[in-house]
Amino acid sequence: MMKLQSLVLATAAALTMTTAFAVPAGTWSVAAGAHMVDPKSDNGQLANGTLAVEVDDDIRPTISGEYFIANNVGIELLAAIPFHHDITLTDNAGNEIDAETQHLPPTLSVQYHFDGYDLPMNVKPFVGVGVNYTTFFKERIYLGNGNDLELDDSVGVAGHVGLDIPFAPTEAFRIDARYMDIKTDASLNGTDIGEVDISPWVYGVAFVKQF
Repeated sequence: MMKLQSLVLATAAALTMTTAFAVPAGTWSVAAGAHMVDPKSDNGQLANGTLAVEVDDDIRPTISGEYFIANNVGIELLAAIPFHHDITLTDNAGNEIDAETQHLPPTLSVQYHFDGYDLPMNVKPFVGVGVNYTTFFKERIYLGNGNDLELDDSVGVAGHVGLDIPFAPTEAFRIDARYMDIKTDASLNGTDIGEVDISPWVYGVAFVKQF
């Protein structure tokens, strides 16, 4: 959470700065690439603390669109094809139960692009903060026939930092990282069994085109 607070403070500071504007209001950009969703290491306990949860990572193609509502200030929407996560539930005796889910994590952010600073390689850093909505589907638990695992949708804060490395006037290579506050209530056969705390860092690369 301290990392997320740092992102929020950096965004707030950036939005109050004055600079030589280089990305004018009215500009559109599209970024196409791939991201890895890397869940936090401790994903919680279910069934009154009798099952430890471990959620693995996954990589999928992503696309985002950004519209600059003011000079260097954009509104970005991130989308992706569904991510797939294997889940391991471990009881106090060390026995494991396998499960899985898919999810979509659309994220809407306001971002500030540090442009016009003549940085090395003409890199253009940016920071952002916004909201993530994650919807889960195709949940499955391998606990015999007739058992139904469900994960509720999640809404949480998201932070974003990255670098654009231009190689043409309107094209760039992007490296970025996001923090997403994703927590979901789990139920088994309609009975609440606790909360799964995924809260991942999301790392990615993309090709960016401005219009």
